[in-house]
Amino acid sequence: MATEYAPATQRGEEILAVFDTAFGELLAADPAAFRVKFRKMAASAFAFYRGTACLFYSDLEHERDGGPYLDDRTSRVWIHGDLHAENFGTYMDANGRLVFNVNDFDEAYVGPFTWDLKRFAASLALIGYTKALSDEKISELVRIYAAAYRERIHALAAGAKGSDVTELPPFTLDTADGPLLDALREARAMTRFGLLATMTEIRDFERRFLDDDGSIELDAATRYKILAAFDGYLETLPDTSLARPDSYRVKDVVGRRGIGIGSAGLPSYNILLEGNSDALENDVVIYMKQAQTPAVSRHITDPVVRGYFQHEGHRTVISQRALQAHADPWLGWTELDGAGQLVAEVSPYAVDLDWSDIDDPDEIAAVVADLGRATATMHAAADDQSGHSLVPFSTERAIDAVIAADEEGFADLLVDFAHTYGARARADHQIFVDLFRNGRIPGL
Repeated sequence: MATEYAPATQRGEEILAVFDTAFGELLAADPAAFRVKFRKMAASAFAFYRGTACLFYSDLEHERDGGPYLDDRTSRVWIHGDLHAENFGTYMDANGRLVFNVNDFDEAYVGPFTWDLKRFAASLALIGYTKALSDEKISELVRIYAAAYRERIHALAAGAKGSDVTELPPFTLDTADGPLLDALREARAMTRFGLLATMTEIRDFERRFLDDDGSIELDAATRYKILAAFDGYLETLPDTSLARPDSYRVKDVVGRRGIGIGSAGLPSYNILLEGNSDALENDVVIYMKQAQTPAVSRHITDPVVRGYFQHEGHRTVISQRALQAHADPWLGWTELDGAGQLVAEVSPYAVDLDWSDIDDPDEIAAVVADLGRATATMHAAADDQSGHSLVPFSTERAIDAVIAADEEGFADLLVDFAHTYGARARADHQIFVDLFRNGRIPGL
C-alpha cells in the first residue's frame, strides 16, 4: 500500500462517501443513534477503526481480484470480516464448556484470508501506539502474531493430511493462561441468575422484563409480528436444541434500539423464555436484531457467494456456525418486515478481552501469539468438513501451501501493512473528528 496520502480535504470527501454508502439509510432513520455511535468513535483512533470496517475494505478494493498469498482458493475462505484485537472473548459452547475464542460474527463473509490478518495487524499497531510502544516493538508483536498463525495453520494442515498430529484444543479453563484464563475465570464466576437480576423482575409469580430506560414497550400488533418471527426462528434451530419444547415458551418481549459502535440504528428485541427447566433462575433471554450488510460484501462480486444466503440474518448465522465450533445452541435466524434477523442468547458468560491492563511487553506478546493461534483455528474450521458447500476444500491446506511458497515474506507483508494502515487510521480519525465537530456529516 502506498504511503502517500490524499490531502485531508480529499480524504474527508472519500470518508463521507463511504459513510453514505454504509450508514446512509440507517442514519437517516435514526440520527440520534448515530450521534452516539460517532461520539464513541471520536474517542480514539482505535474506536474509529472499530467502527469503520467499511472504510478499511474500500481501501483494500484493489486486492479484490488478487494479491500476495491469494489464489482461487485462498481468496474465498470464510473470514470473520472485522477481526480486530478486541473481537475476542469467552462464550459457553453447545457442550457446556467455557471457551475463549474469536467472537462477534456480524461482519463474517467469504473472501481473502489475508484481509482478516491485515485488519488484525493494523489494530495491533493502533493498540501498540496507545500503549506508547516503539515501532520496533509493534513490528515484533505483528511478527509474533504471524508466526503463531503460521505454526497453527501448518499443524492443522498436517492433521488434515492424515498425520498423527492430534486435534489441537481450544482455549479453555484447562488450557488457557494469562489474560485469556483471567477472562475465562471471570466468565465462570458469572451466573444466569445474575444476568436475569439486571434485566427482569418477578411479578405475580412469573418473571417479566424490567421497565427501564433501555426498553421500549410494544403495542399488540408489533408483539404479534415478533412472535410470528419467533416461530420462524424455531424452524432454523438444530434438532439437538429442541429437545425440550417448553424451553421456548415466551414469557415477555420488549423492544431495544442499538446505540453501540456496531449496532447504531438497528432495531432489536429481547425475548424472555422458559429455559431448560421450570425454575425461574433458569429463564433465558434471547435477542432478535436486524442483521446488517457486512462491509466486506460490497467488495466481493462472486455471484456464488452472493447467492448462497437468503438474507443477512441467514448469512450471519451460517457464517458463525461455520467459523465457530459448537456455536451457541440458541443461535438462529428469521425474518421481520422483510428484513433478515439474527437471533441468539444474551449470554451471562460473555467476557471480552480487556486490553486496558495488558501492559507488560512479555504479556502482550503471549496474548498476541494466542490470538494468532485462535485466528488460524477459526480459518481452518470453515471448509469442506464444516457441512457447508460454499467453501468445498480444506482451507488450512490451501493457506498452508501459499504461505509455504514464501515463508519470509508473510510476516513482512503484515508488518508493513500494520504500520502503514495504522498511520492511515490515526490520520483518518483526526479528519473524522473535524468533520463531525464542524457539522460536516450529512444528516447529523
